[in-house]
Amino acid sequence: MAQPADSSFLTTDLQSGRLQLTQTGASHFANLALSCIQKEYPNKLSHVMADDSEVKGPRDLHPAFYGCFDWHSSVHGHWMLVRLLKLFPDLPEAADIRKGVDENLQVANIRAEVAYLAQPNRKSFERMYGWAWLLKLAEELHGWEDAQGKKWARNLQPLADAIVARYLDFLPRQTYPIRTGVHPNTAFGLTFAWDYAIATGQKELKSLIEISSLKYYGFDYDCPASWEPGGEDFLSPCLEEAELMARVLSKDAFRDWFGRFLPRLPKELREPASVSDRTDGKIVHLDGLNLSRGWALLKIGNALPPEDPRKTVLLEVANRHIVTTLPNIASGDYAGEHWLASFAIYALSIE
Repeated sequence: MAQPADSSFLTTDLQSGRLQLTQTGASHFANLALSCIQKEYPNKLSHVMADDSEVKGPRDLHPAFYGCFDWHSSVHGHWMLVRLLKLFPDLPEAADIRKGVDENLQVANIRAEVAYLAQPNRKSFERMYGWAWLLKLAEELHGWEDAQGKKWARNLQPLADAIVARYLDFLPRQTYPIRTGVHPNTAFGLTFAWDYAIATGQKELKSLIEISSLKYYGFDYDCPASWEPGGEDFLSPCLEEAELMARVLSKDAFRDWFGRFLPRLPKELREPASVSDRTDGKIVHLDGLNLSRGWALLKIGNALPPEDPRKTVLLEVANRHIVTTLPNIASGDYAGEHWLASFAIYALSIE
């Protein structure tokens, strides 16, 4: 069992071993996102220009999601703030969160985001990483019994619908999955989209994800986990795939598939990755890798039956990755601080 986390940020449920966020920790992470969701620069645009009329700044191009260095980080910063509001309604930062999110998720701003996506030369914009986080934000807002939350959900829905349409259009044409440890990873993109489809009753999307997952990954075996991590990974190719299949397959089918796919957990996946320079935007990805490994291992472990001997090992390794990494999120450098808090909160949200 991993050692109990810093009591000011986290507590550890002694019965389940599950890490739980405290309100102090929630305030800490909320402030990281609040400091960037309306911070336009520095900014890394992924922007295909049709002509010189489209030479514009981030806020003009993306009036909802212009902060936090890049579009997808802004999206999952908003997701985290909504998540924290739901978990801690009396958070000291609640008023600031509501103000900032409300200003960004205005109808006109979302309409501009939808129009941006509609341009024919932007089919691959944020495919699928940003798509997935946008649906995670929409999922978090879905069904929330909060007056302002309902307004944000309504405002965001046209963009969520546009993203769903992109999944439905693209997946039948994607012959091969992308198995990288960074943004284009197909398994990650399908995992969050699956969650959205389940939460909102999107039957067509759910069915297509199931078909695609089985096509891409159903016959995989002996994942080369000893090759991990890559030097700029923030996702584990092996564990992201297994996390997806834990959702798509029945419990019995997943247990058998996982036995073929990852017969043992090699030392390269047991120990958290080492991060040598948190001021380097690529190297600091490895902090994110440790957190995403944590949430993937939790999901995989929870999908296995109680008597499966692998379950205890997976859950212990998951907690070790999370506990080891949390103290490093507020490094004082924007390279990690603009996005890692979201990964931390998602890892701590796994049930």
